[in-house]
Amino acid sequence: MPFVRGKSMRGVIVAVAAVSAMGLSACGGIPNPLGGGSKTRVSGDNAAAIGVNGYLWRATLDTLSFMPLQSADPYGGVIVTDWYTNPEKPDERFKCTVYILDSRLRADGLNVAVFKQLRDASGNWVDQPTAGQTETDIENSILTRARQLRLSNIRG
Repeated sequence: MPFVRGKSMRGVIVAVAAVSAMGLSACGGIPNPLGGGSKTRVSGDNAAAIGVNGYLWRATLDTLSFMPLQSADPYGGVIVTDWYTNPEKPDERFKCTVYILDSRLRADGLNVAVFKQLRDASGNWVDQPTAGQTETDIENSILTRARQLRLSNIRG
């Protein structure tokens, strides 16, 4: 009889160990999306831990800080703002989507899309084309800010 009881206990112990190992291995691969730990570091040239350049990421958030943020994906490199209405022009609103395409600080590693809407006489928002220079101006502002952040990090 003691042999049978030992055999069943051995099966229980193996099952508990297997479940524990699976639980621990699942927890080890989940990065902290709130910024804690080294996996979500957002500064530096080699910020491949977040998938995009940390300077471009921070510069984009700084440049578009006046607009409400709808979503930000540091692993995919996409920042989407919500609609922003200038208080001086309540019948016009803008929305931006920024794609950070590279882990290096390069001008071609950034793509900005700007959307514009105007309110018509019935109160509905109607899509309008934006000036092509608007997207370029925002890209240049982000790149300038990213260079400033990089230089301040190098100097100490």
